[in-house]
Amino acid sequence: MLLIGMLDSPYVRRVAVSLKLMGVPFEHRAVSVFRHMPEFRKVNPVVKAPTLVADDGTMLMDSTLILDHVESTLPESRRLMPARPAERLRALHVLGLALAATDKGVSIVYERERRPPEKVHAPWLERVAEQANTACAELEKIASGARPWIAGDRIGAADVMIACGWRFNQSQNPRDIPASRYPALAALCARAEALAEFSSTPTSE
Repeated sequence: MLLIGMLDSPYVRRVAVSLKLMGVPFEHRAVSVFRHMPEFRKVNPVVKAPTLVADDGTMLMDSTLILDHVESTLPESRRLMPARPAERLRALHVLGLALAATDKGVSIVYERERRPPEKVHAPWLERVAEQANTACAELEKIASGARPWIAGDRIGAADVMIACGWRFNQSQNPRDIPASRYPALAALCARAEALAEFSSTPTSE
């Protein structure tokens, strides 16, 4: 299978790290939705990263949908999402918070970098920054109980999304989402970044 997108995207990186953790072979092609739009459009006319081209040629987009498909092809022992309903519900709860923190962080970047300075809307920036910090505050409570991961001794899908989103926000929005407020969250993400699957998937290409 072929994964397309830049690893500075937390969603592309989420997929790449997850595939490595699950032992799924893939080829990665670093194509930017901004700098390489015509090339990206040849694979996915919507130009959305991450894009995955499955072995049968089917094109998938959205990191959650991509990973849902991949996990459906694997035995339970290799999946990052738990199978038992109660455990899965908790993982989905945490994933939702991690995705919200990341999505709002991306909104901050787009508002600042993709609009002319005179058109940046300060009230909107304040709103999305507050949403990102609220999600991080909830994740901080959860991360404080990690042993060492959210679900115990094995890293899961929620941990991966938290770490990829945190790395993005600390790279792009450190003043808006200060690490000093979230020590348990920062520690969880540092543990994740120390794993080979993360360190071999750098955000710069």
